[in-house]
Amino acid sequence: MHSQDALRTARSLPELFQQTVRRHRDRVALRRSDGGPVLTWGRYSERVERIAAGLARLGVRHGDAVALMLTNRPEFHLVDTAVLHLGATPFSVYNTSAAGQVGRLFANAGNRIVVTEKQYVPVIRAAGGALDHMVCVDDCVEGTLSLDDVEADGTGSFDFEAAWRAVGPGDLATLIYTSGTTGAPKGVELEHRALLASLRAGLALEHIAAGSRAGRLVSYLPDAHVANRYFGHYLAMATGASVTTVADPKTMAHVLPALRPTVFLGVPAFWYRLQGAVNGTLSDGSGLRSRLAAWAVSTGRAVTERHRDGRPVPAALAFRHAVAERVVLRRLRARIGLDRAVAAITGSAPINPDTVRLFLALGVQLCEGWAMSESAAGGSVNRPGEVRPGTVGRPMHDVEVRVAEDGELLLRGPTLMRGYRGDQAQTAEALDGEGWLRTGDVGNVDADGYVTILDRKKDLIINAYGKNMSPAGIENAVLAACPLLSSVVAIGDRRPYVTALATLDPAAARTFVQSRGLPGDGDIARLAGSPEIRAEVDACVERANAALSRVEQIKYLRILPTVWAPSSEELTPTSKLRRRRITEKYAGDIEELYRNASLPDG
Repeated sequence: MHSQDALRTARSLPELFQQTVRRHRDRVALRRSDGGPVLTWGRYSERVERIAAGLARLGVRHGDAVALMLTNRPEFHLVDTAVLHLGATPFSVYNTSAAGQVGRLFANAGNRIVVTEKQYVPVIRAAGGALDHMVCVDDCVEGTLSLDDVEADGTGSFDFEAAWRAVGPGDLATLIYTSGTTGAPKGVELEHRALLASLRAGLALEHIAAGSRAGRLVSYLPDAHVANRYFGHYLAMATGASVTTVADPKTMAHVLPALRPTVFLGVPAFWYRLQGAVNGTLSDGSGLRSRLAAWAVSTGRAVTERHRDGRPVPAALAFRHAVAERVVLRRLRARIGLDRAVAAITGSAPINPDTVRLFLALGVQLCEGWAMSESAAGGSVNRPGEVRPGTVGRPMHDVEVRVAEDGELLLRGPTLMRGYRGDQAQTAEALDGEGWLRTGDVGNVDADGYVTILDRKKDLIINAYGKNMSPAGIENAVLAACPLLSSVVAIGDRRPYVTALATLDPAAARTFVQSRGLPGDGDIARLAGSPEIRAEVDACVERANAALSRVEQIKYLRILPTVWAPSSEELTPTSKLRRRRITEKYAGDIEELYRNASLPDG
């Protein structure tokens, strides 16, 4: 049975999983990037059955919630899938969460069991709550059960098949806690039917279907994020692809060449890092190799621009491109680990269009997409050969997008959530009576159906002259131009001009000073005050400003002597800016940027 046929007939994710196991029992299903046991789909299925039976003996019943607080590792897939087979609802907790945050999630979810690792046990215990059991998948901790214990208890007379066959389309498959830049996270309730519809929509796209059939996926982003759950977990259930887990996402750029995925999702920050590495190759001295690489990329740009504009490629240019592909471009793709990527996708936040153009020139069909937790990863996406940089493509199968009178994008389709857990008021605010989801994004849809995101509805900058600007567009221009920076926040609401606060990428900053033989012990505060780093950042801002309109250009930028980490006061767990908190916390720095400012011509 083909994966699309299985998706059409499956009533639940467990049924889909079982169909895939029957088709691909001997194919590799799960492995770790750092070695360790490799699980086939058959072995995966056997362990799922034992874990499900063991959890049932611990009291997990149809409809219960079970929390998972794990790094990216095969055990996440085993436990999540086992919980699904019980008709229960697994949900993942961001590993960076503080005890108070964990406690609030548990109170909302109502789970009595959590599956975790030794390193998170103190946080979970500090969170409090009425937990019956804590299961540790690695080292045994006093007062917890081991996963081996759970599996060993799952050898009795439990009717596994009856349990998973009882799971229906309307049962809850997961809770996704939206990180939210303000307020407490909301628990997005996603039913089995919504996730199955989202998988059908994804596999209706030839590049995702072909990449999945080729069979190599990577799980490295947080499993608490719907995008990783989709591309690194559910998609494999539908296609039989293998999943490699990467426990430390910071190593992703280093391990990617060994993994060579066929479907790969990267957040913009990841693509910016790769862009910096590629640009380093292009500008590395004046030797023959760097000149040849620059020529090849320039040739790739010329070809992709003609394809984008619908113009024919002259024979001479086609020949040069064939040479560039054979001699340089395919080797560059192999060096960064994307030579076999049939589907390369960027999402979660807007990306600079010039970054997309660079990867298109390299022969990587980087397709920007747009979706939400509330839509179970169903939304819009560009297609290879039809990529329009600056847009998030066209709606997926069965997904509708339209623009409200105030410019907000509305989304409707079978992938939408049931609602926010325990919050009818917020649910009613997000979903209207006709089934449209208010996305909170401002954008437009052109005559060809391509969707463009301009900004978040509440994040627009309106300067002192009443001109509207997208802070995300300004920030992405700077990030794309400056690999030294990790975060940038544009300031300018009700102000005469735009300024910015920025933080350094510690690894990039240390590499910068070391490569130039500069003194420094790597202390981030000293690096932020380095005249050489300041000069490099200023040059990057100048390049970024050249790509912005005059009113958007950054007049002053301050490098803060700190690092913003996910789940901090400044960033959500998915590294989105908490703008309101940043402007409050750094009010003094911001005022200094505007001190004694005169109003320029608007």
